[in-house]
Amino acid sequence: METIKIGSAEELEQAFLIRKTVFVEEQGVPLEDEFDEFDRPDAACEHVLVFYEGRAVGTGRIRVVQGTGKLERICILEPYRKHGIGRRILEALERIAAEKGLVGVKLHGQSQARGFYEKLGYAAASDEFMEDGIPHLLMVKALRDSASEQTSCS
Repeated sequence: METIKIGSAEELEQAFLIRKTVFVEEQGVPLEDEFDEFDRPDAACEHVLVFYEGRAVGTGRIRVVQGTGKLERICILEPYRKHGIGRRILEALERIAAEKGLVGVKLHGQSQARGFYEKLGYAAASDEFMEDGIPHLLMVKALRDSASEQTSCS
């Protein structure tokens, strides 16, 4: 398994294909809601991609919102779930947040994935709410104080 910080248009297109497959085709999110201004090449956010046996199978992005890392668009192709890929995506995004000097991250996690996020140190910080017809929770996590304790994406 390999995790990379996306650095090319081709890698970004691979991430977009994963997102379209999972969110639009599988979960019914409208295409116009899935892709936004933060997906432009000049947007101030960073994306990661996870490869399993050489194939791009998972992705996520981070952007800074009011001094906190907001983790977004985290998804994994269905046949590759339960292989630790979600953990790898979150760890990579958290490393990026720590490298930026952020002390916390947040995300809108689907309610059905609450246990997954809690196992990784996230805590629910809201009541359940609907986003694109899917129940979600605001999940938050404090990061270590020093980015020097983190390692970079490999």
